Amino acid sequence: MRPVFVQFRCTPGKTYEVADAIYDREVVSELYSTSGEYDLLAKVYVPEDQDVGHYLSERLFDIPGINRTLTTMTFRAF
Repeated sequence: MRPVFVQFRCTPGKTYEVADAIYDREVVSELYSTSGEYDLLAKVYVPEDQDVGHYLSERLFDIPGINRTLTTMTFRAF
C-alpha cells in the first residue's frame, strides 16, 4: 500500500458534510480539518496495483461540496 495525502477545498459551509461523506466511504485512514488554502487533509492508502488518479476519482472526488483537491504522492518514510 502506498500512502497518499489529499487536501480538499470545500464549498463554504459544507466542510463538515464533505468530511462525513469522506468517512462514510471508508477510504481514508486519517482525516483532519486544516487552516489555510484547503479545509481538509486526508491520508489514503492506495494499493500498489492501482492507479492513484483512478482510485481517488472513483472513491472520493465525486462528493458534492468539493471544489478543488491537491494530491501529494509519497515515496519514502523516514
